[in-house]
Amino acid sequence: MKAFARTDIGKARDTNQDFYYIAEENNPLKIYILADGMGGYNGGDIASKMATTTVKSYIESNFDKIPKEKEEILKLIKNAMEYANMVVYEKSKEDENLQGMGTTLEVCVIYNNKVYIGHIGDSRVYRIRKEFMRRLTTDHSYVQKLLKDGTISKEEAEHHPKKNMLMKALGCTPYVEPDTMVKGFLKGDILLICSDGLTNMLDTTTIYQIIMSKQEESANYLIQEANKQGGYDNITAIVILN
Repeated sequence: MKAFARTDIGKARDTNQDFYYIAEENNPLKIYILADGMGGYNGGDIASKMATTTVKSYIESNFDKIPKEKEEILKLIKNAMEYANMVVYEKSKEDENLQGMGTTLEVCVIYNNKVYIGHIGDSRVYRIRKEFMRRLTTDHSYVQKLLKDGTISKEEAEHHPKKNMLMKALGCTPYVEPDTMVKGFLKGDILLICSDGLTNMLDTTTIYQIIMSKQEESANYLIQEANKQGGYDNITAIVILN
């Protein structure tokens, strides 16, 4: 298994509020985390970094203590994200400059041919298997709610003025309920974890073609292409080849 990651400020922002972590190749505990922060001043980058480092250390400290069963691993990820939520929320209360800060959070733990996922916000996890690229997470956004309710079409969702409005984020409220799920991750599968700075710039077909043609270099090429298309936000991509 190999992982490649890249983050970029994009063409329009003054700071990069995305933050990520990827397990080193020789680390037996395969954790991959991506956070896209929000909040004025420098709240967004503090929230994304805090959430990432807190979840990483929580999972590392507790993984060996739990039975390696599906429900137990998912519960560990959920607990880690809830704990990170509390840490970020408490920090925002201490400093008025950080009030209202928050972050999206994608947590992937790969273990025994499965990927265990925790998800909050509108960053995404995709899996490529053979010729098919499937989104595994559902955005916690206002536009996703409108889509689900049948109020707008997929085409209208692409250019909706409230596209960036989140229904759920980490660190903004005292308690949060992350989505958790487990999916197969077999030999030959590819995982993409990315912030909306990528998916708002490139459609799924383009992302798929870049990953399949560039493989180990694909994170670099995805960011390059997103910047070519405007780069209106920070862009982060983690590509994991199994």
